[in-house]
Amino acid sequence: MAVRLVGTALVLQLSSGALAETPIPALGVHSLSSPHTDLYTAFLIEASRRFALPEHWVRAVLQVESNGNAGAVSSRGALGLMQIMPQTWVELSTRYDLGANPFDPHDNILAGAAYLREMLDRFGPEGFLAAYNVGPKRYETYLSTGRPLPLETTIYVARLVRLIGIKQHEYAALAIRQTVPKQQGALFFDRSDGAWVNARSTSALGFMNSPKGFPNMNGLALVPGVSQLFVQQSTEAELR
Repeated sequence: MAVRLVGTALVLQLSSGALAETPIPALGVHSLSSPHTDLYTAFLIEASRRFALPEHWVRAVLQVESNGNAGAVSSRGALGLMQIMPQTWVELSTRYDLGANPFDPHDNILAGAAYLREMLDRFGPEGFLAAYNVGPKRYETYLSTGRPLPLETTIYVARLVRLIGIKQHEYAALAIRQTVPKQQGALFFDRSDGAWVNARSTSALGFMNSPKGFPNMNGLALVPGVSQLFVQQSTEAELR
């Protein structure tokens, strides 16, 4: 399945080759307003400005991912409002100068918006939503081999397309803007296994491996120790 812009409509191309045309409604932030997401409006506005994304895009992703549940943990281990995988959280929190707690609403929203922006810059309007859901490596596999994306991703993209209502002129204005991570306060050092970490990334790893990081997870360590920054993929969807 792919998503591409055609005139004023988004066309979803399914793995079977069938085309289904979905009109783009002129949806804005008020169309997505709900008690579950309105609590985070200030954080959504900040994320929108910092990462050069329409606020209602970020709000829509938050709504679909967690429906405003800041403590949400998916069956695959995705965390918080924007449902970020643990190792992705470590990378984003380091890159964008965020805190150690993935359940902090402010930092989770900023991390999710940063990741959404990265996927938009990398895959464009036709692929960024699918890549956010299934992960960039799995989406690249789809592009290079045609291996169908999971049904979950197809449904996810279709739902967000209706909520977001991407317009060509809106994306064109965004495409020329770039977001630069904040200057990192800590110096990076080279690990013996070749990965780069800093004080912030080890802090995030330590938090998520501590009992207070996941009080309701019965001690389950969702992120490995510092010597194993990345975990093995165990499901159809990439651990994004």
